[in-house]
Order: sequence, then structure tokens, then C-alpha cells
Amino acid sequence: MLIVTIEARIQARYADLSPQERRAADLILDRLDDLALYSSAELAEMSGVSPATLSRFYRRLGFESFTEVKEMARNLRDQGVPVGPDTDPERAQHLDQEMKNLRRVFEGAEDRLSQMVSSIAQASTVLVVGLRNSYPVALHLKQQLQQARPRIRLAPLPGQTLSEELVDLGRGDVVVLVGFRRRPRGFGTLVEVCAATGAQVLLLADGTARRYAASADLWLECPLDSTGPFDSYATAMSVVAALADGVLAAAGQAGRQRVNRTAELYDRLDELDLR
Repeated sequence: MLIVTIEARIQARYADLSPQERRAADLILDRLDDLALYSSAELAEMSGVSPATLSRFYRRLGFESFTEVKEMARNLRDQGVPVGPDTDPERAQHLDQEMKNLRRVFEGAEDRLSQMVSSIAQASTVLVVGLRNSYPVALHLKQQLQQARPRIRLAPLPGQTLSEELVDLGRGDVVVLVGFRRRPRGFGTLVEVCAATGAQVLLLADGTARRYAASADLWLECPLDSTGPFDSYATAMSVVAALADGVLAAAGQAGRQRVNRTAELYDRLDELDLR
């Protein structure tokens, strides 16, 4: 893990660093989440040390140059590793970033959202697949869609393999693949196998999944950018709400009747605390 390695190297050598090098080290540790945005000269100015001191500091950490450090930082952040300053991000900055993420989706992909709604509403069976950190988003999508229409399934189920869930799919069905970064290996093969079933494949993911988009029928990019170390799934959950709203609207009276029947069962089984 590259940025973790940077942190580990700094911590291992911190006691032996000169006062100026410690100033540079402190700044880098505070800027790990956006380190790739700065030049070496900018970091030197921000830390109050000379460019030569900063260059020596990189070499003491085992890097050839700041370019190598930036590339490592960029690669790891793109992989979704939670790195960044120990300080809590300003709430205003957090809100601003969330709004940017939402605008990127809802101002740039209205047609694709509508197409996804139509595909889900008209499908015979809808299988929602989510692995690792994509599973909560997939589960929420399944739960919402299930209130609007029948034959909504989720995979993988406990104790089941994906193969068992894919075997009955064919033309007229839809697979919604939720594939946010830090996916397990073999995700590209999964996309291809889903497409080979004949079902329509809808891909819901962040920008790191662009390379899989060609194997999907429709794909929607949900940015996970945040001001802190962890990815934000607010946009993904908002897209889930938009898809479910659209499918319920497309279901018309049948959808409303299904919602009412479900509510009656909740009441009969006394399953929900509605007070």
C-alpha cells in the first residue's frame, strides 16, 4: 500500500530527521489525501524549507523524486484507500464536495438514468449484484425496488455462489452490477459472464470501472470523491433513490397496490417500529 508505505517510512525515520525535514514530513502527512495536486516547489514553500531539503527528504524515504511520490499517492487514492489528515474536514467543504458529486451525476446523465429506469421496470427478473463495499448499495437498491415490482433478487446470498444466481438469467432479464472501487479480482470477468447470459447489464460504479463499461449495456458513473480519507457513497445512495422512484412511477397503479400490500403485511406481522 503506497501511501501507507509513505506514512510508515516517515514514522520509522522521524526521530532522525532534521528540524527542517520534520517540517516537510508534517506537511506531507497532513496532505496525503491531496498530495498529488501539489508540485514539489509548492510543498517546499508551504513547509518553509528549501527545494533541496525536500529533495533530500524524498531520497531518505527511498524515492527517486517527488514525481514518484505523487504517482504513488494518486494511484492509491484512486484505489479508495482511506488516507488523509487526522483532522476532521470542515463541514462546509464536505457539503460542497457532496454537491459537486451529485451535480456530476444528475446534470450529466439524465438520459442514462431514464434508460436504466425503463430497463428495470420492463425486465422479467432483476438481479442486483454487489461485492464487498458495493454490497450495502446493492442491498438498498434491492430493498427499494422490491417494493415497486416483483422478481427482484440480490446476489451473492450467504452460502451461495454467483454462478447459482446467474444460471437462470436470459433475454428479458436485467442484471444491475454495483461495482465501486476496491472491487474483488475477477470483476471484469463477472461483467462479461453476466453479458453472456443474454440479460441486459446495467453497471453502477465509480470512474475506476470505465474499463468495464464496454461490456455493459448501460453504465452510470457515481463519483465517490470526498474531503476526508474515506469514500463517500452519498451519490450512490441518491442514485438508488432516483432509480427506485422512477421504477415505482413506471409501475403505476400496480406499483402503488404492491406498496400498500407490503405495508399491510408490515402491520400484520408487527415488524416495524412506526411510532
